[in-house]
Amino acid sequence: MKISLKSKRALVGGSSKGLGNAVASQLALSGATVTLLSSNEERLIKTVNDLKEKTGLNHNYLVVDYYDFQSYQKIIKKYLSTNPIDILINNTQGPKGADVMNVSIEDYQKSFDLLFKSVVFTTMLALENMKKNKWGRIINMASVSVKEPLSYLALSNSIRAAVTTWGKTLSNDLGSNNITVNNILTGYFDTERINQLNSEKAKKLNIDVEQVYEKMKNLVPLKRIGDPKEFGYLLTFLASENAAYINGANIPIDGGILKSM
Repeated sequence: MKISLKSKRALVGGSSKGLGNAVASQLALSGATVTLLSSNEERLIKTVNDLKEKTGLNHNYLVVDYYDFQSYQKIIKKYLSTNPIDILINNTQGPKGADVMNVSIEDYQKSFDLLFKSVVFTTMLALENMKKNKWGRIINMASVSVKEPLSYLALSNSIRAAVTTWGKTLSNDLGSNNITVNNILTGYFDTERINQLNSEKAKKLNIDVEQVYEKMKNLVPLKRIGDPKEFGYLLTFLASENAAYINGANIPIDGGILKSM
């Protein structure tokens, strides 16, 4: 099966590194014109230049700060007013790792702005063109922790769960417009985010970070951590015409770590 996204325009959040970067790269390699979002302009420029060299297409980027919602609103609204898109990958950096007893009401509010408000705001703007064209793909990057909460990710567990139920609700309203909405429940992947969380956990437990990684791998039935490219393959398929009948789904990509159905 060949996946072609030729003539499609994609907007990919949190794409200067990690899973967002892997998704943006695979979408571009499949023919889409991609606009990347991140706060790290140096990495964005490098990625855009690399993708242009590989694909021959002119890709773009926007420097955004997801923690500054007012600024984010202005940048996204201005961009989408003249640059309609067909594919939206909703992804931001995660909030700080902490258990329920060590987060404040203010932490929840900041996480809500970071993970929920930015997703809803961007999606509502992107939908104008998708409805007009009767075609669109909205993919929300969430976590397996929305089904089986991880004790050290209280903020992420809570707010990402809201994103997935919102996405499911939205999928019911948009199906007749040939627009699909799906949520990805992400497991353990070899990214800087995982390294950061594992380093914090190692420090807290006073053990080597390699021990944390080994314990993590042993939790996964495949006994390994995922390659970000594997994540990119899944989302590129979901963004294509080949996945036109997949809608309103919570799709885990976790090596089998979820114990629930």
